[in-house]
Amino acid sequence: MSARSQSPSEVVVSPHVSVLLEEAVAALAIKPNGIYVDGTFGRGGHSRKILEQLGADGRLLGLDRDLAAVSAARSIQDPRFSIHHHHFSELGEVLRAQDIQQVDGVLLDLGISSPQIDEGERGFSFRFDGPLDMRMDQSRGQTAAEFLAEASEQQLTGVIKEYGEERFAKQVARAIVAARTGGDALTTTGQLAKVVAGAIPKVEPGQDPATRTFQALRIFLNQELEELSLVLPQCLDALAPGGRLAVISFHSLEDRIVKRFVRSEQDRDDLPANFPVLAKDLPQPRMMAVGKPIKPSAAEIKRNPRSRSAVLRVAERTEVA
Repeated sequence: MSARSQSPSEVVVSPHVSVLLEEAVAALAIKPNGIYVDGTFGRGGHSRKILEQLGADGRLLGLDRDLAAVSAARSIQDPRFSIHHHHFSELGEVLRAQDIQQVDGVLLDLGISSPQIDEGERGFSFRFDGPLDMRMDQSRGQTAAEFLAEASEQQLTGVIKEYGEERFAKQVARAIVAARTGGDALTTTGQLAKVVAGAIPKVEPGQDPATRTFQALRIFLNQELEELSLVLPQCLDALAPGGRLAVISFHSLEDRIVKRFVRSEQDRDDLPANFPVLAKDLPQPRMMAVGKPIKPSAAEIKRNPRSRSAVLRVAERTEVA
């Protein structure tokens, strides 16, 4: 594909601030003629940076489940770039449809994007009184309001505790069930936030009592951890030898999955220490971690407070099949 059709100065600038922008793209070690995947296009900050470093024969595929992000991606008029309305767990399917056997790098910027948070009608934030939707892909799936209307107290407790790490999960679940039993349908973010606040006796300083519950519902409804667990093996299979995987996570549940996956591929020898086998006969690692986890600088956190919990992990595909 030709690099001449769009110079960096002609790229449409997004108001969304990409976290660890320079570090994540540098971690991919861009080859000018390489093929790359931005599995979480968002508003395109990382994609635009990758395009700046690609040559005329380079190629970038963007994926996003959010139709608003897909619409924003269409502002990039560059033949080296294509956008695909897919969950990133469908990476293998997208690559097969494009007849791509191997790629040189995959970037995943996990979690929720600033536009999703800041658009009240999406229902992700209790800062706005909007409809309780919370779906990243509004073309399919159950809304938060629909889930809250039918989930049992036990199921609610499990979701809020597991995905929100909320120690008052049982109290919150009980309050939600009591509210709907009393005829108060929870259809807006404001209604849910009020119920949660009334159920939690104590919160950490500076944190809204609804924070963990909203996080839990969002992660559960969008199957974010399941999506991540599904895509990581596909990334490994798709990467060419020397290809890089760069993953930015924003909370411990995501980061733990990434860390364990890379470690499991790096440390494939799970035999006892004194097991009688030659080193050459042991399973060889298919992926190796590159450097230590990278966190935002103090300057970036000051510019963009939402970056404070971000962690970037990088791994490289080895020559082993």
